[in-house]
Amino acid sequence: MTTDTAAASAPLPLLVLGQGTDLRTERGVECPGDLPAPSDPDLVERARAAKAALGDRVFVLGHHYQRSEVIQFADVTGDSFKLAREAAARPDAPYIVFCGVHFMAESADILTSDEQTVILPDLAAGCSMADMAAIAQVEDAWEQLEAAGIAQRTIPVTYMNSSAAIKAFTGRHGGTVCTSSNARTALEWAFDEVGGVADEGKVLFLPDQHLGRNTAVRELGLSLDDCVVWDPHRPNGGLTTEQLAGARMILWRGHCSVHGRFTVDAVETARREIPGVKVIVHPECQYEVVQLADEVGSTEKIIQTIAAAPDGTAWVVGTELNLVKRLAEQFPGQRIAFLEKNVCYCSTMNRIDLPHLVWALESLVDRRVVNPITVDPQVAADARIALDRMLALPGTTHKD
Repeated sequence: MTTDTAAASAPLPLLVLGQGTDLRTERGVECPGDLPAPSDPDLVERARAAKAALGDRVFVLGHHYQRSEVIQFADVTGDSFKLAREAAARPDAPYIVFCGVHFMAESADILTSDEQTVILPDLAAGCSMADMAAIAQVEDAWEQLEAAGIAQRTIPVTYMNSSAAIKAFTGRHGGTVCTSSNARTALEWAFDEVGGVADEGKVLFLPDQHLGRNTAVRELGLSLDDCVVWDPHRPNGGLTTEQLAGARMILWRGHCSVHGRFTVDAVETARREIPGVKVIVHPECQYEVVQLADEVGSTEKIIQTIAAAPDGTAWVVGTELNLVKRLAEQFPGQRIAFLEKNVCYCSTMNRIDLPHLVWALESLVDRRVVNPITVDPQVAADARIALDRMLALPGTTHKD
């Protein structure tokens, strides 16, 4: 691509993979390709009618990564924990329709009252990252850490993108939850529980290895050598006793299948092809990508940063496509493009489509509750302990 005026104003070419594999990614999985065409206008009118009929009895939450045809019906949009807290702040709404993924709906059920019901329009809307840390695997890993004499000086910290069972495990073992906004604060707290960052205590970080590594090395001053990766599919996590003894961060072998796709090559290509471009990425991206970025932050921070930028600014954004497309529409005075030319939507997040939303809303109009999300009371109580520890941390970034 040339750097003359015409080329500088042209959008970056985008190739959405519809088949095959991309072996450069962490998973090498097939990309789901482009989204289906927007739903027909009749569904839009049915959604409006059902929502109007329900009135204040329903509160619709829309995660930033949802498709626009769904977002238009959200009463509030945001990141996962922000949305769960928004639901809890509406105790008079008996029905919470969460347009997100399963772990988010679980968090909303934990934080809302017993009189409220959380509904997930499609139960198949899961999260590949959350699924990479099954509770049986984590409990087995903890037993192995106990046998190695490691567990007693280790604090577990789980990312919000984890199941209620993993949050409960963290609560039972003296740990906390973190978001992508307050990961540094949560890790500082955890290390303080075992002598401080400069001592020899450890953190077991679940389930996203990249957020844990990026926070520990870039923000706490630890080294890459201080970090080891626990592989739940290998005996003893694939680690020697010496590696565990010397580690400060035991990172679970998990990642986001969307953010893990962004590459160093994509950053370098963008800098060559777009004059004055700024690169902004999510901290779930690989360490080498984050190191090359101009800005790193949560989804909320990405939105705020671009919103505050002047017209004429050029950005490539390393996060989910639905959000990047909306940012480009909202800020036409800026040049906003995807970081990767080979791109995936979050296939599980996009299972929440307009037909599923209409079905959930019309069922409520007919006094039928479909797909309620109910967390076991004991699991919810233990998970709430970990969440409350996070809410007690200093600062305000946990609200993002």
